[in-house]
Amino acid sequence: MSSDASQLQNFPGLARLFPLPNLVLFPQVVQGLHIFEPRYRQLVADALVSDQQFALVLLRPGLQELPGHPPPIESVACLGQIVWYDTLPDGRFNLRLRGLHRIRILEEVPSNRLYRLARVEMILETIPKDLYVLKQLRQKLAAAVLPRYEADGSALRQLTELFESETPLGQLCDVLSYALPLPIELKQSLLAEGCVERRTYALIDAIHISSVQANRRFPPEFSVN
Repeated sequence: MSSDASQLQNFPGLARLFPLPNLVLFPQVVQGLHIFEPRYRQLVADALVSDQQFALVLLRPGLQELPGHPPPIESVACLGQIVWYDTLPDGRFNLRLRGLHRIRILEEVPSNRLYRLARVEMILETIPKDLYVLKQLRQKLAAAVLPRYEADGSALRQLTELFESETPLGQLCDVLSYALPLPIELKQSLLAEGCVERRTYALIDAIHISSVQANRRFPPEFSVN
């Protein structure tokens, strides 16, 4: 059993929600967070004494909060696992959250906690069974990404090693979707796409469009973190 599968083995189907306006987390990616609001201090404290998990979810852009209602959020989020934390003297936290799995928010549930809680389900990936198809998709993605980096740069070396590694195609798409400077709405749509083949083609199209709109080499830098 993989480490991620073991972390999710006893997942109860309820997720603590941490909405953010400008961040989309992806599985296998590690995101640093500074926790200072009282409701999210409570969320982290609750997570640390139980399963160390909570979900990052994007606030829906352009929708206004209605009086008496919490801000609207996207229906797909990423469940994450706290892999490191530091408690500051005033009760704030610095932590690193590692993405575990895509989840679909089914409904929010009443809670006596300060933060939001939701009933969720796991989104299963669909992966092409044909190894030739997977190889072709990987090559097409590499052809879209690699030529846009300086030939003698460290970013190209890092990315080439990533493409040549045993990293599964779906995870490779997720790392790129997180790291590349793509519009936040597009990142959300890539998170919501459970089909690896469609996700790959969507990412390729996004890279081509972004490079044309930027009128320069795209993207300028790369980091898996």
